[in-house]
Amino acid sequence: MKQDSQTEGTPVSVKIRERLKQAQQRFHANDNISGFIEPGELEKLLDEVQEKMQGVLDSLVIDTSNDHNTQATARRVAKMYVNEVFKGRYAPQPAITEFPNAEHLNELMVVGPITVRSACSHHLCPVIGKIWVGVLPNKHTNVIGLSKYARLVDWIMGRPQIQEEAIIQLADLIMEKTRPDGLAVVMEASHFCMSWRGVREMDSKMLNSVMRGAFLTNTDLRREFLALLPGRNR
Repeated sequence: MKQDSQTEGTPVSVKIRERLKQAQQRFHANDNISGFIEPGELEKLLDEVQEKMQGVLDSLVIDTSNDHNTQATARRVAKMYVNEVFKGRYAPQPAITEFPNAEHLNELMVVGPITVRSACSHHLCPVIGKIWVGVLPNKHTNVIGLSKYARLVDWIMGRPQIQEEAIIQLADLIMEKTRPDGLAVVMEASHFCMSWRGVREMDSKMLNSVMRGAFLTNTDLRREFLALLPGRNR
């Protein structure tokens, strides 16, 4: 009770931040912090973000009291950030059912394109694109359902990211879940921080890849994977 009275009135974001600091855990924009959020606190965080967003609108000199288009904008934006576009920061990792490789599959498997919906951590502008995943399994590899790759992509990308780091985070997670002989991840995306602002270049995209294991050492395997990417040039 004494601790409750001491923390009463403290913003929930401060409480979460203090837990992270005490645990010496990083809380960068692309980190998941769900393990440090207690039951009921996400709704309080939503209220706090709404209040701060209302302050941003006020500072932008937008009359939200009389403008019917923006009267509920602060709440809408708060819900968008916490429950949708940045959900990968606040929600735990989706449950992924893993199966043993009973048939000892060892041929290249390609999954994609999987839609990417993310946001640039520099300007919080949308990043929209596609991801392809190549897996070379072995007899010890865990097999996961095709839809689970999409769930993992959505969880990793649902945070403020830069593309170069996001694809590495995703590759690390898939390697951990499947333990294959080789893994390849290719990401192609449009960045609204480049097309919507700044140079306003509408047609430019960023393409990068991560190769692990056999894909890194076997050029024929890497060439086969890149040739099989469905929809890459459409």
